[in-house]
Amino acid sequence: MAYSDFDLREARRAFQLEIEERENLFVAVPPIAVPPLLSDALAKWVPVALSTNTEKARSEMIIAPILMAAVELSPTPLGLFSGVTLDVDGERGLTGVCDYLLSCSDDLYFPSSPLVTVVEAKKENIPSGLGQCLAEMVASQEFNRREGQPLPAIYGTVTTGNNWRFLKLSGQNAWIDFAEYSLSDLGKILAILLSTTK
Repeated sequence: MAYSDFDLREARRAFQLEIEERENLFVAVPPIAVPPLLSDALAKWVPVALSTNTEKARSEMIIAPILMAAVELSPTPLGLFSGVTLDVDGERGLTGVCDYLLSCSDDLYFPSSPLVTVVEAKKENIPSGLGQCLAEMVASQEFNRREGQPLPAIYGTVTTGNNWRFLKLSGQNAWIDFAEYSLSDLGKILAILLSTTK
């Protein structure tokens, strides 16, 4: 079993998670100004990504630029990793490739602890990515623990590029944000990404 094999029901059962789905996790996080370079890039490439309508196009033309902007805006060093393998515990299914990882480090060659945020890109279906994202968050939690840098919470997001749903994991308690954000909320999306890396 690997991350991609988990749906929400299987992730909840396998990792014995208590899941809360009705809380607006980031209501108190104010939006920030969107950098003009990001606005210009998205104005040009979002229509292309949406008309191409592949997961790869959305990932490269929408998601990656947003994550790179968040790294640039962060007041503390962040590492951004794309398409990296995170093998933590094969027996529990905590193995496979993560679309994106953010770590509190500016290491270039491999993710190091603490891992703070996981981003799972899905073509058109956010609910189908929730279980996979939670499995990757559990793996990140375990990775940090083994490295001696456990965090109070790990965050994740499942995104189609134009829609973003955030998650939080603390111990065996998981939250799926009640709110879903679109690209019209880009300042809020960036602010949430930055808030998860503090």
